[in-house]
Amino acid sequence: MSPQDASRLPIVQVESPTEDRNPRTTNIDRLPTLEVLRLINDEDQKVAPAVRAVLPELARVVDLAVTALRQGLRVHYFGAGTSGRLGVLDAAELPPTFAAPADWFEVHVAGGSAALSGALEGAEDDEKAGYDEATRSVHSGDVVIGLAASGRTPYVLGALHAARDKGAATVLVTANPGAAAASEVDVFIAVDTGPEVVAGSTRMKAGTAQKLILNAFSTAVMVRLGRTYSNLMVDLVATNAKLRGRMLEILREATGLDAEACLEVLTEAGGELKTALVAVLGGVTPEQARDALNRSDGHVHAALAALSQQ
Repeated sequence: MSPQDASRLPIVQVESPTEDRNPRTTNIDRLPTLEVLRLINDEDQKVAPAVRAVLPELARVVDLAVTALRQGLRVHYFGAGTSGRLGVLDAAELPPTFAAPADWFEVHVAGGSAALSGALEGAEDDEKAGYDEATRSVHSGDVVIGLAASGRTPYVLGALHAARDKGAATVLVTANPGAAAASEVDVFIAVDTGPEVVAGSTRMKAGTAQKLILNAFSTAVMVRLGRTYSNLMVDLVATNAKLRGRMLEILREATGLDAEACLEVLTEAGGELKTALVAVLGGVTPEQARDALNRSDGHVHAALAALSQQ
């Protein structure tokens, strides 16, 4: 967009802490490089405590998502710019890490795929596009999470309005505790990260907070759905040599078998790590382990408990 085109756009005053001028960084442009980095890092230290403050609200969203996914429904992320790209990043990691079905998490970004590698900032102002996208893709009972640092992104708010109309659970993740949309969603998660190092640059603290929120959210959902055993990724999909080695190491760590024995049992289990794990710990064949897992919704502990009662 040219400066001339931009000059014709309507002006909207955004009332959000992320737009405020940070009194701690006003001299950042006159400092040595190391001091600039220290200032940025000092501000980054404030993000994790701000995320901790909203964990009760985030726990509600995890439980909503677990219920929805168990019922064959979906989780949707709607975002624009940095927020949308962070949603894409989070969802893309889940199939290889947890063997999560690709359609469990659906991401919608203002401007579509072109906005993933380039800035299409005007797309975020299209409330109707967000509403129409959610109307097409969201079903009753789904969980729809809007990602908007300012709490007022029209594309995201349009999607949340449509999701509410469709009977989905709605969530807004923002860095603006005073967002007017707070009363319009089922769960409001406002991470108070305060003013950015550079005023309005929400790819920084606000973006970091969103990344932490999404990391914690999707990982907790996977844990609750039995996609881990202890803190081990037992639904890992070995798509390369590194992950194949990680799979063998996880099996060794969980069972105490040596590498050669782990490779043998993993081969017998058809490359299914979770099946191999239950077979070893339960003292059964891979077929019996697979059956126990199927009857236990994929939870290793539940499968082992069921086997012990036979």
